[in-house]
Amino acid sequence: MHVSIDQKHAILAIFALTYIGLAIGRIPGLRLDRTAIALLGAILMMIVSGDSTSHVASTVNWPTISLLFGFFVISAQLRLSGFYGRVAEVVAKRVGVPASFLAFMIAVTAALSAFLNNDIVCYALTPVVGAALVRERIDPVPFLIALAAASNIGAAATLIGNGQNMVIGSVAHLDFLKYILWCFVPVVFGLCAVYVVTLIGRSDTPPVLRSEDIEPVAAPYPYDRYHAVKGLVILGAVIALFFTSVPREVTVLVAASIHFLSMKFSTKQLLALVDWPVLLIFISLFAVSGTFEYTGYGEQLVSWLEGVGFDPARPHNAAILTAGLSVLISNAPAVMLLIKIVPIAHASNAYIMAVANSFAGSAIMTASVANLIVVQQARQQGIVISFAAFARLGIPITLVAIGGLIGWAALMGP
Repeated sequence: MHVSIDQKHAILAIFALTYIGLAIGRIPGLRLDRTAIALLGAILMMIVSGDSTSHVASTVNWPTISLLFGFFVISAQLRLSGFYGRVAEVVAKRVGVPASFLAFMIAVTAALSAFLNNDIVCYALTPVVGAALVRERIDPVPFLIALAAASNIGAAATLIGNGQNMVIGSVAHLDFLKYILWCFVPVVFGLCAVYVVTLIGRSDTPPVLRSEDIEPVAAPYPYDRYHAVKGLVILGAVIALFFTSVPREVTVLVAASIHFLSMKFSTKQLLALVDWPVLLIFISLFAVSGTFEYTGYGEQLVSWLEGVGFDPARPHNAAILTAGLSVLISNAPAVMLLIKIVPIAHASNAYIMAVANSFAGSAIMTASVANLIVVQQARQQGIVISFAAFARLGIPITLVAIGGLIGWAALMGP
């Protein structure tokens, strides 16, 4: 697509305003959220560039969107079957011994987040875990922050743990198994950081509520063993096929189609639990960043960075750049920007980008959607997690985890 100088300037302005809006999360005086900001950015890009809707649509990586949609449906079926509620109850029963409970909660949260949508994992576990902690007169705040951090770091373990990794895996054509083997050590190290930092930091946080202030939390969906097992079997089959040459998006869409052929859960019920705003954000940002790519400004920025001695392709620089941008504008928009301006010379560059963006999501409250879900769910129970309280644990966790990632990347080489 050819764009004039004036169009380039206008596209750059829209691009910058879109990402500033995403960083702030709102526009003063208006009730817009990040989804609307991304969508408006995509619409303005189409208008200013004079591009056709078909060409704008071609900038969207539809295999990634299909993959994300399919996993939303798979996760919705497990949610309707009561699987998440049952897991939350099992975790909550171990709350008696805080240290062992913390380790168990981190392990379960990370494992679920690696293969299912980590936002839904946080949505399901937060209220049950929060209530159980308060009933035991244990301050829930550090544990819930650890839950959010474990979901972010656990999501880095696979190419399907979150939408950003799906994008990176699709764009860079990463091998599913090779990615898991490469990132296993830094992910385990990051989870250990969550455990240690939380144990050290939790004693400084005063209790927030009394046990009588919180009512017992009932599972939103009754447990249906047959459909829970059915959902897990289908998920297992999907993951197994990811190790073959079958296109991942085809595998996931077939699995979603099987769930639509249910005698218990209606299509309306399944689609109601799909995170449409997240899908819309990814589609919109593909259009925004795809149009921006035509201006050439991204290549100029990379050349400038290399000229001042900051080569984005070097492992430690890639980790720092990805983490810093993820904290600044949230991890999903950061990835959508980076894949358009930072060349992925080796698979290791993509590995670092995928792991670093997930790790950085734990730094502050606004760095990932999972964090916001935990905070909002806790607030509904009267548990207040302040921005400062989250950062007090989140920043050390992230610094240690990113440090481990940089060390591992240096050891493994390109």
